Amino acid sequence: MPNSFNRLDSYLATSESVTEGHPDKLCDQISDAVLDAMLEEDPFAHVACEVSVAMGMVTVLGEITCDCYVEIPSIVRQVIKDAGYTHPGYGFDYRTCGILVSVKEQSRDIAAGVDQSLEVRTGETSNDLDKTGAGDQGMMAGFACKETPELMPLPISLAHKLCQRLAEVRKDKTISYLRPDGKSQVTIEYSHGIPKRVVCVVLGAHHDPGVERQDIERDLSEQVIKKIIPANLMDSGTEIYINSAGQFVIGGPVSDTGFTGRKIIADTYGSACRHGGGCFSGKDPTKVDRSAAYMARYAAKNIVAAGLADYLELQVAYTIGKAHPLSLSVETFGTGKVPDETILKLINKHFDFRPEAIMRTLDLRRPIYRQTAVYGHFGRDDLDLPWEKADKAEILRAEAGL
Repeated sequence: MPNSFNRLDSYLATSESVTEGHPDKLCDQISDAVLDAMLEEDPFAHVACEVSVAMGMVTVLGEITCDCYVEIPSIVRQVIKDAGYTHPGYGFDYRTCGILVSVKEQSRDIAAGVDQSLEVRTGETSNDLDKTGAGDQGMMAGFACKETPELMPLPISLAHKLCQRLAEVRKDKTISYLRPDGKSQVTIEYSHGIPKRVVCVVLGAHHDPGVERQDIERDLSEQVIKKIIPANLMDSGTEIYINSAGQFVIGGPVSDTGFTGRKIIADTYGSACRHGGGCFSGKDPTKVDRSAAYMARYAAKNIVAAGLADYLELQVAYTIGKAHPLSLSVETFGTGKVPDETILKLINKHFDFRPEAIMRTLDLRRPIYRQTAVYGHFGRDDLDLPWEKADKAEILRAEAGL
C-alpha cells in the first residue's frame, strides 16, 4: 500500500491464488513434506529441498544434512496422491510418475556460519541466543492490515478462499467433473484506502472432457464464487471470468512445468506488500527467508491488532552467518496512531529477530510446514500457526499509551 494510495479517490488491487493441484504448488508441497519428514526425525536437520515437475517426471533436488533417513520417493507419491492426481486419465498420477532424487549434504562453509554465528566466532558474545547465524543474506517483509478479520489484504484473502472452495467442491463431489489444477484471481476497487467493490473475479478450473461450458460457468458461479465473495461487494458491473481460454481439460504437470518457489506472492500478501524474493517451501527455519518472514508477520500482526496502525509493513535484512539482523524498518503508510519511531522501539523490545530466538519463540524446529504450502502462509485462521497469534497486542497497546 504505497503512501499515494490514501490520496487517490479510487485505485485497483489484484491478487491470485492456486489450488494444491497446480504444478508449482505441487512442488511446494513436496518440498515441505520432505522437510517435515526430516524435522520429525531430526529437529536440527539442515534442509534446502527444491522440486520440479513436468509431464510424468518429478525431480527432487537440494542440500540436506541430517541424522536420519527418509524415503523421499514415498513422500513424493503421497503428496501427489493427496493433491488428487489419482487417475491415469489425468496424464499424471502418483502410481506411475517417474521420480529422480539428486540430494547432497549442505555446504560445510554454509553450515559453519549457521552452526556458529559471526558474533560467537569473533568472541563478541557467548549468549546462547546468538549462537545461530542466518542461513543466507537477504531481506524479508512482514505485513498486516485491518481489511479482514485475519488482518490480511482483502484481494489475497478472497483469492485463497476461492481456491480452497474450488478444492472442497472437487473433493466432496459437489462438482463431480473437477480435476486437481485450478487458479483464482480477484481485483478490488479501493476508495481512499477502503475496499469498495469487487471489480472482477477470475477462476480457472481443471475439468473432465465433455462438460458443457454453460454447466461449468453455472456451477462455479453458484457453488464457488457466490459462496465466497460477499454479496455486498458485488454489483452489476462486477465481471466474472471462468476458464476464459475455453476448456481446461489438459492441466497439472502435463500442461505446465512446476517449480518450488514460483508462487511467492501468492504465499504472502498478494500485491499489497513488497517482497524480498526468497521462497519459503523446502527450507528449514535456519533459513531466514522463511523464519524471519514469519517473525515479521508475527510482529506486524500484533502491532495492527494492538491498534497502533491500520497498515504496517516491516522489513528486515541479514547477512549469512551473522545472528543479528543488519536492518529493521517499519512503514505505516500514514495510518499510524503513534509515531513510527515508537512502533519500531516496541518491535525491537518485544520481537527478537536473531534466528535462534525466532526458532525458539515460534517453535519452528518441528514438522508444521507442509500444511502452509497451499492457500498462503499468513492469515490462516484454519491452522494453528504460531506467527498468527496476536498474543502481544495488549502489552503493545498499553506500552504505546493507547
